[in-house]
Amino acid sequence: MSLELVLEHLYLVVVSCAVVIAVGIPLGIFTYYHGKLGKIVLTAVDLIQTVPVLAVMGLLMTVFGANSLTVIIAMILYLLLPVVRNTNTGLNHVNPLLKETAEGMGMHLRQKLVKVEFPLAFPFILTGIRITVVNAVGVAVFGTFVGGGGLGSILYRGIRIQNLNLILEGTLVLLVMSMCFDYLLGFYEKKIGRLI
Repeated sequence: MSLELVLEHLYLVVVSCAVVIAVGIPLGIFTYYHGKLGKIVLTAVDLIQTVPVLAVMGLLMTVFGANSLTVIIAMILYLLLPVVRNTNTGLNHVNPLLKETAEGMGMHLRQKLVKVEFPLAFPFILTGIRITVVNAVGVAVFGTFVGGGGLGSILYRGIRIQNLNLILEGTLVLLVMSMCFDYLLGFYEKKIGRLI
């Protein structure tokens, strides 16, 4: 087990999740404000996740080649659902009375979103981000099959040569990584929950 492989894996997770958050939250807001178009976007995001991630990577490899870019794009597509869905759900669950009060105070659409709806929906959104990040740790394992590197190569090598120690070593590192991300985001989620 080398530090380089761990850092490669973290790179795949962090970059893909950063893009998912940057794209997924605005998409979730879009689905909230645009009924019919929003349903089409939600359906498309749902459908993408029904396709096995390895198949998505394989298709993208024919366009982008065997590299980490292919893995990151596939992960972005595959991991969008929790962030988009939870953003939409969170905004839809904001108390209608609070929305009406904001309108009564003369807030326009953007002010209402920024000052009332988004802060109240944020715990839902953060849950979606937490699910995405933890899933990303596992999904990035498949990157090794398309030249993306990461800890998947340890697991693949261990399976190929039937070395249980390698498999356990790779699994343990992935488990610790997932638990650390989950704990940190869970801790932040609880703190936000207390403030709202």
